[in-house]
Amino acid sequence: MSAPSAIAPFTGVPALLDDLRREAPEIEVRESSSETAVFAFDAGTAPRRGGPALDGPTVAFPATVGDVQQLVRLAARHGVSVVPRGAGTGLSGGATAQPDQLVISTDRLDRIVEVSPADEVAVVEPGVLNAALNERLAPLGLFYAPDPASWRISTIGGNIATNAGGLRCAKYGVTRESVLALDVVLADGSLVSVGHRSIKGVTGLDLVSLFVGSEGVLGIVVGATVRIRPLPVARRTLTAFFDSTDAGAAAIGAITASRVRPSVIEFLDEITLDGIDAAQGSGLSARGAALLLIELDGFGIDEQTAELTTALVAAGARVEVENDADAEVLWELRRSGRRFDAGSWFAGGDVAVPKSRIAELFAGFPAIAARFGVSVSAVAHAGDGNLHPVISLPIPAGADPAVVPPAVHDASDAVVRAALAVGGTVSGEHGIGTVKRALAAEELTVRVREAQLAVKNALDPAGLFNPGKAL
Repeated sequence: MSAPSAIAPFTGVPALLDDLRREAPEIEVRESSSETAVFAFDAGTAPRRGGPALDGPTVAFPATVGDVQQLVRLAARHGVSVVPRGAGTGLSGGATAQPDQLVISTDRLDRIVEVSPADEVAVVEPGVLNAALNERLAPLGLFYAPDPASWRISTIGGNIATNAGGLRCAKYGVTRESVLALDVVLADGSLVSVGHRSIKGVTGLDLVSLFVGSEGVLGIVVGATVRIRPLPVARRTLTAFFDSTDAGAAAIGAITASRVRPSVIEFLDEITLDGIDAAQGSGLSARGAALLLIELDGFGIDEQTAELTTALVAAGARVEVENDADAEVLWELRRSGRRFDAGSWFAGGDVAVPKSRIAELFAGFPAIAARFGVSVSAVAHAGDGNLHPVISLPIPAGADPAVVPPAVHDASDAVVRAALAVGGTVSGEHGIGTVKRALAAEELTVRVREAQLAVKNALDPAGLFNPGKAL
């Protein structure tokens, strides 16, 4: 496969900085130093512990769309590649950067430009936090559906970059299903608007879906028109505990076979429950060896509860309706209760498989664990087949915690390949970034990869937007 077709002359970051001081002094820029080292990584690639202080990239903080355009034009002038960055909560290395690159942070592009209940849309800048948008919408009786586990600290722009999902995907879909239109700065500094404010719109190719999930390799999203929805008239949390991981995973099919469509279906296996209990003192494992944590919403919630309870009990579950206070605790445990032991090496990530194959993937974990001498567990957005595996291995006395044995990463790759073997994908919502590029090449055919690079070359012929990521 070919590299980008045109290469801009590289005169470097120092020359770029000179032009920025002269032509755009109003834009805050932090030069490469040890203080910008945090911008060299995202949450998934940050070093386990500090070593020698390393210099990070140069970082710019535009406050307007015009600032972004100016930064892109000047970077192109000097052949400096650009790394767009939101809150840095990504887990696949999509926002990693080198000292000779320019990071463009969307941190200050954080306006909620408009909320229109009549059109059921909101217009936001990319630096708006997912949680901040919902705080604005709640008094209006509305909400924004995508809710990744990092919803309190992740940005809408970052969610768009990876097509993030979250817990409510079971009913409301991932970010792509909630994005109607985008404003994007392209590699030549031009600003384009794609998509429609209307719910329907088929004029031209679907470029919105192209940019959603593109991880900053095609352009920088500077505005988004997103769908908002009425808050449900009721919400209810059910727990379904099982005697084994296998039994719980198999029961997911009983939900699909019922007529009930929960807004959230989360599955936690035995190792995960034990880990949460150890970290939080929660006592979940005393109730069972595996858990389906379910949220119902909308009208007819009593009827939904009755039908789903019947289906789950028939599948071997012990079902309870949780009160609001207990439900809040359970959802917080699901979102942030897992803690990674400082005495262990670990690797995480995500895969997605057809819902009918979830149980098969969990059933294969013990063999992978035995093959590599590690522990393998996962939580799953069971409503859409998206699993978040964790591979862990205790650190022996005297070993360097920063040097992760190959067995940990090899086991993680084995889980991904097991997902591919049952018709799945290497990532459901975390993105490819730098971490999964080789694995993505195993999923995509050569011709498909060539087509993707052709799109990249058409929009970014100099290859300056987030090089080495995603594709």
